[in-house]
Amino acid sequence: MTKILRSRWVKTTGIAFGVLSLIAFAGYQFWEPGWRYGVRGVDVSRHQETIDWTSLANDDTAFAYIKATEGEDWVDIRFSQNWESARETGVLRGAYHFFTFCASGADQAANMIATVPDEPGMLPPAVDLEFSGNCSARPSVKDFRIELEVFLERIEERYGMRPVIYTNAEFYDAYLVEQPPDVTWWIMSPVWEPWGAPEWTFWQYFPGDRAGVDGRVDRNVFRGTEEELRALTVRRSP
Repeated sequence: MTKILRSRWVKTTGIAFGVLSLIAFAGYQFWEPGWRYGVRGVDVSRHQETIDWTSLANDDTAFAYIKATEGEDWVDIRFSQNWESARETGVLRGAYHFFTFCASGADQAANMIATVPDEPGMLPPAVDLEFSGNCSARPSVKDFRIELEVFLERIEERYGMRPVIYTNAEFYDAYLVEQPPDVTWWIMSPVWEPWGAPEWTFWQYFPGDRAGVDGRVDRNVFRGTEEELRALTVRRSP
């Protein structure tokens, strides 16, 4: 191949690769890894800014987990607005807390309890467990589980529902392998459906577009029917 032809081939190949990459990226915005599960949802925080909840509800959104708190004193500035707007549009909603290694389970539970109202019809509170965005401390498995259990017990005592645990494979393998069998798992897996242990109830996958949200938003599905999703809102007897 001559130098001129080789140069043209390289340029053409580069352009074609770039175009295909753009098409692939654009396709990810609309591709639904969880397409075979009919009960769709989102999880949101202040990063989504102002959400048009009516449009979101009309876009086949059955549920939403809304960030409420993080650590011992941080509160999402859009939580109250999102919480009320989701209720007004009929979207089943639950609140979630980002659990940090650098505060006690008791203090973190107190923060969530002070922020999230105890209302009928809400999904079980969720706790977000991951390394990304966490502080640099790395407690032992034993110490972490002690603090986590304090948090879970106090949240369950307040809301009458055992919290959902959100996590990914990395954090699960490091800290959560020996959790009891009755945990309701919310698993992050961007492309492929989670398989093996643990058995998931909620699945978060690749962010994409949803009506009413400016920009990408985390997309989720529930493994079950809408009736089974609503059944999660039932409080446990004291």
